[in-house]
Amino acid sequence: MPPPGVCLNIMEARQKRDGYGSFANPDRLLNQDYQQLEQYCLIRGVRYIDDMFPPDRRTIGEGILKPSDLKRVEWLRPAKIAPYPAFVLDGVSRFDFGQGLVGNCWFLASIGALTFQNDILCKVVPLEQSFDGKYCGMFHFRFWRFGRWVDVVIDDKLPTIDGRLIFVHSKDQNEFWPALLEKAYAKVCGSYTDMNAGTPSEAMMDFTGGVHMSIQLSNLPANLWELMCRAGQTKTLMGCGTAQGKTSANTVLPSGLVQGHAYTVTGVKQVMSRGKLINLVRLWNPWGKGEWNRDWSDRSPLWKTVSYNDREICLSVADDGEFWMSLEDFCEFYTDLDICSVSPDFLDGSSSSHWKSYMNEGRWVAGTTAGGCMNNRDSYWTNPQYRVKIASQDLENNGEKNVLVSLMQKPHKRNRRLVQSIHIGLCVFEVKDKYKAQKGKFPASFFSSHKPVAQSKTYMNAREVMEFLVLKPGEYLIVPSTYSANETASFILTIMSKAEAMVYENSGEPPDEPAERSNNKQVENEQEDENKKSFFRQNSDKYEEVDAEQLQSLLNENILKGDLKSGGFSLDACRSMVALMDTSITGKLNGEEIVRLWKKVVMYKDIFFRTDVSRTGTLSLSELRNAFLASDIKVKDDMLSLMALRYGASAGHLTLESFLSLILRFDCMFKIFKQLSGGQTITLQESEWMYISMYT
Repeated sequence: MPPPGVCLNIMEARQKRDGYGSFANPDRLLNQDYQQLEQYCLIRGVRYIDDMFPPDRRTIGEGILKPSDLKRVEWLRPAKIAPYPAFVLDGVSRFDFGQGLVGNCWFLASIGALTFQNDILCKVVPLEQSFDGKYCGMFHFRFWRFGRWVDVVIDDKLPTIDGRLIFVHSKDQNEFWPALLEKAYAKVCGSYTDMNAGTPSEAMMDFTGGVHMSIQLSNLPANLWELMCRAGQTKTLMGCGTAQGKTSANTVLPSGLVQGHAYTVTGVKQVMSRGKLINLVRLWNPWGKGEWNRDWSDRSPLWKTVSYNDREICLSVADDGEFWMSLEDFCEFYTDLDICSVSPDFLDGSSSSHWKSYMNEGRWVAGTTAGGCMNNRDSYWTNPQYRVKIASQDLENNGEKNVLVSLMQKPHKRNRRLVQSIHIGLCVFEVKDKYKAQKGKFPASFFSSHKPVAQSKTYMNAREVMEFLVLKPGEYLIVPSTYSANETASFILTIMSKAEAMVYENSGEPPDEPAERSNNKQVENEQEDENKKSFFRQNSDKYEEVDAEQLQSLLNENILKGDLKSGGFSLDACRSMVALMDTSITGKLNGEEIVRLWKKVVMYKDIFFRTDVSRTGTLSLSELRNAFLASDIKVKDDMLSLMALRYGASAGHLTLESFLSLILRFDCMFKIFKQLSGGQTITLQESEWMYISMYT
C-alpha cells in the first residue's frame, strides 16, 4: 500500500530540494528504473515487455480505430517490421517521418521543431540507444512534465496492421526513433488516443522545460519579426496553427493550407525582391506533404526576383510539406505562434543579461483558497498570494520588459483526455511603503483600494497563461486565480526576472524569518479553577481521574450542553482528547489536566461563535480562516486546505465538535514540535515516531 498523500507530498518536496526531478536526476514515470530493468533483462536474456503500458488495446485507447481494425492490430518489435532496424539513420530530420492515424499533428510539429536543436533533442531522445550491443527490447526518453523531468521507459513493441505501423512512421522503414518517441509520449499522456488534438506549445514545453511565449497573430506585437529572428538564432522551438473550420475535420483549403492544423516554423529569412526587403517565414506540415501554393510557394514566380544566392539557399521544389510565405501572409492565415526555449535570452536578444527563474507550486481549494477573479470582491483575497521583491539592476531598464510570469495548470488525471482545464489568469499589484510591513495574506481592503499594475488580458481555459511585463525595482504581490470562485486545481507559478528577486508564498512568513505563534493567554482566575476542580471531583472516579467515556459525558452533558448541534463528541474523539492532554500516559486525565482542557474548550468555543458570522452553528472555510486568526495562530494556505479536508463535512463546513478536535490537536502537535526540535527541524528514531503518532 502506498504511503498517504500528505506523506508523498513531503517526500516530493524534499526530493525536489535535493535535485530530484532535475534533468541530471529525473523522476521515474510509474517508478520504472531504466538501468535496473535493463540489467534484469540482460542477465535473464529476455526481451522487455512493459506491464505498465502493455502492448494491447488499452494502450491504443478507444475511438481512433474502428473495432474491426482494432482486432487486426498486431504488436511487433522493429526486427519483425523492417529487415535492418536502426534507432537513427543518417542523423535526425523533420523529413524522417509522417503522421499516422492518430490526430497528433501538434506533437509531430513539435518534433519537427526539435530536430533543429540538437542540444535539446539529445536531452529528450538519448541517441546512444540502438538495436545492437545491450539491446533488450527496451528504450527510454525524457520529458519535462509540470515542473520536473521524467524518465519514461517503454518496450519496443509497436502497433501494426498487416505489418505496417499505424501511427507515426519513418520515410525509411528501418528508422524507428520517431515511432518509439511517439510511444513514450503516448505513455505519458495515458494512451495513443489521449494524444488526439492539442497545440504545439504543449509538447514543446515538455521538450524544453523552459520559457514559453504565445503570440496571438490577430494582435501583433510591433517587434514580431525581430522576436522571430532572435528565436531562430537561439535554442528555441517554434510552432503555429491555422484556424479551425466549421467542423473538426482537417479540410485542405484552396491555398494548400489545412484548417485546424499545427505547423512547425523552421526558419526565417530576409530577401531583397524588386528593390524591397521581404520578410519570409518557412513552415513545415507534419503530414510530410501538402504545401502553401501562393506567393513565395515552391513554384512561385517571385523566386525569380531574388538573387541567385538567396534562391539557392532557400528554394527546394519538392512536395515534402515545407514551404515559404511572407510574414504578412503568415499573420493573415495563421492564428497563433508559440515560441519555447530553454532560456529567456531570445526575449531581449541580450547576451549580457542572465535571467533568473523562480518556480512555485500551489493549489486553489474550493472554500479556502479558490477566491475567483477580482469580480468576487469578498473572496478574491483568499487566493494564493506571492510576494516578489525585485532588486535594482545595474543597467538602466529603459522601459524594456524585464519580468516574465507564467501560470500553468497542473492536472492530476492520469489520462490527458480526461483533464478539464479551467479559466485561469493573474494580477500583479505594487506593494507601496504603507504595506511593506504587512505579514501574511493581504486583506480584502487592500484589493478594494488598489488596482493591479499588470494583469492577464483575459482568463483562458488553457494549460498555461503568461505575461511579459515591465516592473521597476520594488515589491509586488502576484495573485494567480481561477475566473470563477470555488474551483479546485493545482498550478505552477514561474517568475523569470532579469534582476535578482526574492519570491515567496505570502500566507506564511518570508524565508529566513521564523514563524511566530502568539499564545492566547487567559487571565488566571484561581477561584474559577477551584470551581472546575470541585465539579470535576464530583464526576470523577475514586482516584480523581476521568477516562474517555467519562470525558464524553462531561463535555456533552455539562461543559458544552446546549452548544452542540450534531449529537456531541463521539467516544473516539474523546479518546483523542485524552491522549492529547494526558501527561502521565495513563489513558486518563487528572484534575490539573481536565482544568487545562476545560479552559481551552471554553476559549475556543467562544472563538467559534464569534467567527460564525453566518449564524449557522458551523464554520464555513472562510470563517475557519478567521477563527485561526482570532486564535493568534498563523496557518499557511496549504495547511488550512488540508485541515478543511480532514475535519470538514462534505459541504466543507465544520461543526463545533470538529473545530474543537481540530484546534486542540493543532495546538498539541505544535507544542510537541517546539519541544522536540531546535525550532527548525525534528529528528526522531523509529520507536519515538511510532510512540508519538500512535498515541497522540
